[in-house]
Amino acid sequence: APVLISILLGASFSRYQVEESVEHLLAPTHSLAKIERNLVDSLFPVNRSKHRLYSDLQTPGRYGRVIITSFRKANMLDQHHTDLILKLHSAVTRIQVQRPGFNYTFAHICILNNDKTCIVDDIVHVLEELKAARSSNRTNFAITYPITHLKDGREVYNGHQLGGVTVHSKDRVKSAEAIQLTYYLQAINSLNDMVAEKWESIFCDTVELFQKSNRRVKMYPFTSSSLKEDFQKTSRVSERYLITSLVLVVTLAILCCSMQDCVRSKPWLGLLGLLTVTLATLTAAGIINLTGGKYNSTFLGIPFVMLGHGLYGTFEMLSSWRKTREDQHVKERTAAVFADSMLSFSLTTAMYLVTFGIGASPFTNIEAARIFCCNSCIAIFFNYLYVLSFYGSSLVFTGYIENNYQHSIFCRKVPKPEVLQEKPAWYRFLLTARFSEDTDDSEETNTYESHLLVWFLKRYYCDWITNTYVKPFVVLFYLVYISFALMGYLQVSEGSDLSNIVATATRTIEYTTAQQKYFSNYSPVIGFYIYESIEYWNTSVQEDVLEYTKGFVRISWFESYLNYLRKLNISTGLPKKNFTDMLRNSFLKTPQFAHFSEDIIFSKKYNNEVDVVASRMFLVAKTMETKREELYDLLETLRKLSLTSKVKFIVFNPSFVYMDRYASSVGAPLQNSCISALFLLFFSAFLVADSLINVWLTLTVASVEFGVIGFMTLWKVELDCISVLCLIYGINYTIDNCAPLLSTFVLGKEFTRTKWVKNALEVHGVAILQSYLCYIVGLIPLAAVPSNLTRTLFRCLFLIALVTFFHCFAILPVILTFLPPSKKKRKEKKNPENREEIECVEMVDMDSTRVVDQITTV
Repeated sequence: APVLISILLGASFSRYQVEESVEHLLAPTHSLAKIERNLVDSLFPVNRSKHRLYSDLQTPGRYGRVIITSFRKANMLDQHHTDLILKLHSAVTRIQVQRPGFNYTFAHICILNNDKTCIVDDIVHVLEELKAARSSNRTNFAITYPITHLKDGREVYNGHQLGGVTVHSKDRVKSAEAIQLTYYLQAINSLNDMVAEKWESIFCDTVELFQKSNRRVKMYPFTSSSLKEDFQKTSRVSERYLITSLVLVVTLAILCCSMQDCVRSKPWLGLLGLLTVTLATLTAAGIINLTGGKYNSTFLGIPFVMLGHGLYGTFEMLSSWRKTREDQHVKERTAAVFADSMLSFSLTTAMYLVTFGIGASPFTNIEAARIFCCNSCIAIFFNYLYVLSFYGSSLVFTGYIENNYQHSIFCRKVPKPEVLQEKPAWYRFLLTARFSEDTDDSEETNTYESHLLVWFLKRYYCDWITNTYVKPFVVLFYLVYISFALMGYLQVSEGSDLSNIVATATRTIEYTTAQQKYFSNYSPVIGFYIYESIEYWNTSVQEDVLEYTKGFVRISWFESYLNYLRKLNISTGLPKKNFTDMLRNSFLKTPQFAHFSEDIIFSKKYNNEVDVVASRMFLVAKTMETKREELYDLLETLRKLSLTSKVKFIVFNPSFVYMDRYASSVGAPLQNSCISALFLLFFSAFLVADSLINVWLTLTVASVEFGVIGFMTLWKVELDCISVLCLIYGINYTIDNCAPLLSTFVLGKEFTRTKWVKNALEVHGVAILQSYLCYIVGLIPLAAVPSNLTRTLFRCLFLIALVTFFHCFAILPVILTFLPPSKKKRKEKKNPENREEIECVEMVDMDSTRVVDQITTV
């Protein structure tokens, strides 16, 4: 049934879709920045102001962007490079997109200026004027930074168009190592958007072709589609590595279940355990496809979530099978296996469903995290059902094969030892088996002890880890572990940089690196929007507005207009009507200020009086470092200022959509999952035989998560969407491996703590070791994938597995030998009246002296 269900649901891949919107996945769903963007869009059209500032002020839209630099750090403003850049600009504007019946050029799809010409970056005009000055041998033309003047008198900002700038006195540019050009496109309808997307693709090809013919310069193209394409590229570059991972896991799973004894070896169960996990994952994917879900690259982590949980459950069932008596019927052995292992497997599965279920709830503000948790819940649920049914049935079949003394691989009846003696050596080696008749009754040797891992744990490791001389070193090692974890925990940083989720050898990474290197002196342009009708003619209001923008590089209509009035020696304390009339007339009729009219919304009243209902200015913060946290701090500072100011204003830049409340949005799924896990552990403490199990389990989970977060930071992994999902999984992975171990120890009676530590390791250690080896082998190829997303995934999952293994096989076995619960047996007082009468009757075989049975009556 599980196979048929998986095949039927797997057929739904005909509806397979890929999520196209990165913002939908990774930006906080409930974001104040999105509301602010809607308000800005309603006040000011998207098309405006792109000719004055390098900025995606309201929405990224469609665009093509390129950074041009030199391998030898040459001056990009010299004659040779200036001509080269203008030649590239000419090639870009001649790009044609062929559609049936018409060829679209940049002029057809560009964003238009007020004079119906294409908006291009002002740096192009600067370079053209520089070329004209050189042609006419004029030496008085100077470029200033970050604001320069054009020959038409306009002030233009070039802080994001000139990079690596060296200046003379009075901000005159001496040289620039990089130049950035941006081409904005219209996307007002579906056809226009389709043409613009095709133009972006041709734009990248044109730039790369242009560079091949000009080897001395390096160009970094980037478009509005680059982030989306590079995010999904991780799935394509991961394919062969995932296939390698699958082959390695299959091989090791078969080897871990194999023994020299050809009857008791279970290689097929290792393969079928992995097949169970695969069927469950395929079923979950089919359900997602049928319900309209879309694939994204974060789903690469789901197979590893399934691998850790599913394989441990199957190996634990195998471990329970080894403890059953061989002379029992298969039904009785299977019943014993389910009674012994499925209770803990059910509880850990419930924990997975609760923690990931909370992550899949509407409380999660990151859509990628919510979808990941939802898919993980479905896969875990079906994995549980398939382990009960598919893998349980497989165990029954192999049980009958073992009872009939058939070969574990070829299913052929194994001959008796006396028959094997007549066969060749290679034949005897392949059919090596131990028959029950060969074992004397006086011997109590377990026939499964020939398994390599069982033999290693029982004969060597258990005695070594509980040795008195080893324990101090383990405790010392744990203190070192806590110290380094604390060091990393205090340095945790938030990873809101979108380049952390894309493949490495991509345009996004190359462009982002170049941008941070050459254009990090100034942060992105921030729009400062006043959305109320304030008394602009009032001097105190003017000073208030200027005070709010203090400390920034300002390019604003307000400041420019005040300077204009001062030049005319006109007082700013004019009446409202005179002020608004002068404002309108000056900005519309004076060439120097004509373009500022875009930043003011005038409204007419019934008596023809003009009022200013909204305005905006642009702020550019100067940052000396390339840390993204600076922009986040700036956003928080401006937000607080907007709440306390007398003037109603908002600030906005498209990057705020990704940063807005990012820390709380990303951390929320982890916090909710931790709270739900603690609640479940507390609640189940009243149901389990001993509440100390949950106490130890909680402490272990806290220790593992603390260590993983600390070492994750030391390994340069930031707290982003991917790492948080891994930490949620880490809670469950720790409980998966540690719960059976702790339960066996705590519930053990009589003997000593050391004896029960050894017993717990012997019973559950093999399953933990088998699943750990398969898991690590499956992770290793992931480290070679050229992607930042998989790099984060590998590092987090590897640390989770390593730290959990360290706790299971070192920390817990040592600490439990000298901490509660106590194993001292309570001595019962015997009354003289309570005497025991014991009668022993032996039934002896008459033909021999061997005792057949013994009956004892008390």
